[in-house]
Amino acid sequence: MPKIFTTLDKVRPAYDVTYKIVLILCKLLLIADIAITSYAVLGRYCQEWGHKYDFLQFLLIIKDPPWTEQIVLTCMSYMAVLSAALAIRTGAHIRMTAFDVYLPKKVLKALEVLADVAVMVLGFIMVTEGWKYTTTLGSKGFYESIPWLSRFWMYFPVPLAGVAMIVFELESLYSHVKAFFIEDEEVQK
Repeated sequence: MPKIFTTLDKVRPAYDVTYKIVLILCKLLLIADIAITSYAVLGRYCQEWGHKYDFLQFLLIIKDPPWTEQIVLTCMSYMAVLSAALAIRTGAHIRMTAFDVYLPKKVLKALEVLADVAVMVLGFIMVTEGWKYTTTLGSKGFYESIPWLSRFWMYFPVPLAGVAMIVFELESLYSHVKAFFIEDEEVQK
């Protein structure tokens, strides 16, 4: 194996740490989503029952805050795009493999590299265009139910996921390029 691959393999732990951070962030967002949604539903039922039945007036202290829906949707948008970036690392993203058995291995590897480059281009577009929207449109608006919170946070998942996609796509691209050289060495031995 060429020395450059041995050197670049030492970067792998950084990808592992990045993956774990994004995964933990997704898990925390899911927990927040479930907790906020549960609280909102409980608040709606308590308000309804407290007004409907006089002996349950004590339930009126549990409210359904108006901000819950927008925060839940924002958390869901973070989870959706970040989990898509995680799927790149694990190879769990949607892909067409019906013709893989009919293609020569070299062509298949070249197509994997091409797909990696295309997804990386998408990541760069997400970062650049997403950041434009985040800093222009997002910074000018505010959440209706939380007037002090900028809509920046609603648009920020797009460039954030773009960065995560680029990081994980670099690893995937490296692995696919490395496969060209490793197989060639194994054939020569």
